Amino acid sequence: MKNDKLLGYFFAGFAIFVWGITFVCTKTLLNDFSALEILFFRFITAYIGLWLIYPKWEKIELKDNLLFALAGLSGVVIYQFTENIAINFTTASNVSVIVSTTPLFTAITSQIFLKEKHINFFFIIGFLFCIIGVTFVSLNGHTNLSINPKGDLLALLAAISWGFYSMTVSLLNKKCYNSIAATRRIFFFAVIIMIPLILAGVRINYSLQDTSSAAASMAVNFSTAVNRLRFSNPLNCIYLAFLGLIASGLCFTVWNKACQKIGTVKISKGLYLIPVVTIIFAFFILGEKITWMGALGTIITITGLFISGIKKKSTDSN
Repeated sequence: MKNDKLLGYFFAGFAIFVWGITFVCTKTLLNDFSALEILFFRFITAYIGLWLIYPKWEKIELKDNLLFALAGLSGVVIYQFTENIAINFTTASNVSVIVSTTPLFTAITSQIFLKEKHINFFFIIGFLFCIIGVTFVSLNGHTNLSINPKGDLLALLAAISWGFYSMTVSLLNKKCYNSIAATRRIFFFAVIIMIPLILAGVRINYSLQDTSSAAASMAVNFSTAVNRLRFSNPLNCIYLAFLGLIASGLCFTVWNKACQKIGTVKISKGLYLIPVVTIIFAFFILGEKITWMGALGTIITITGLFISGIKKKSTDSN
C-alpha cells in the first residue's frame, strides 16, 4: 500500500512537472497554429500514440461510454480550449491564477455528486494560501493583474470543467479499466467532439480578415502550402509530438493512475504547483528572471498545499 502511494505521488509529480513546461511549447506553436489546431493535433497524436503503446481492445460497458464522453468533453475540449482562448482576452497571469482554483472545484464536485467530504476549515485556509502564492508567482514582480471579463470567465470555465473531469475520472477508476485504454477512449471521444469545431474552424479561416482577432484561435487551415511550410519546421513537429505523446498521452494516463492510487481530490491539490514549475523552468531554459515576489509566492503555495492536506481522521476520505 505504501509503495502504491509513493508510485502515485511520483506519477502526479511527473505530470505536474511536464504540464508546467508545456506553456513554452504552446506559446511557440501559437506563432504558426491556431489554438484549435494545436488542440486537435495534440490529442489525435496522443490517441495514436496510446494505440501504439497498448494495441489491445478493452471491453467497456456500453453505459460507461457516457462517462468517457463526459471526461473527453470536460477535461480535454472545454478545459484545454477555453484555457488557450482565454489568453486572447486577458493576461496569462490572470489565467494562471484562475485556473489554479481547479482543486477547489474538484473538491466541490466530488462533495456534491459523489457525497465525499473534503472541504473543511484547513482546506479553505490552504486554498487561500495557494491562491495568494500562485498570484505572486504569476505576477513575478509585475503589477499588471487586471480584470478582463471575457478572458477571466473563460479561465473560470476551464477550472470548473476540470472539476467535472476529475469527478468523472473518480467514477471510471472504480470500474478498474486499464489506465492506457481508458485514457485512449477519453481522447477518442474528445477528438470526435472536436470534429464540428474543426469544420467551423475551416469556414472561419476562409472568411478571416484579421489574423490577430479572437476568431483566429478557431481558424483551421488545410492549405497544402501553409501546412508544408509550418510542418517543415522541426521545432513545430517536436513540440506537437511532446504535447501529444508526453504531455497528453503519457501524462493523462499517469495522472489518472495517480488519482486511483491517492485519491482525486488529494492529488489535485498538486495542480497549484504548475505555475511554480513554469516559472522555474522559464528561469533555467528561457533566462526569465525570478523576483522576490515569485520566490515568496512559491513558498506560500507550498505552505498552502500542506495546510490544505490537514484533516481529521474521521473526515478523511479519498
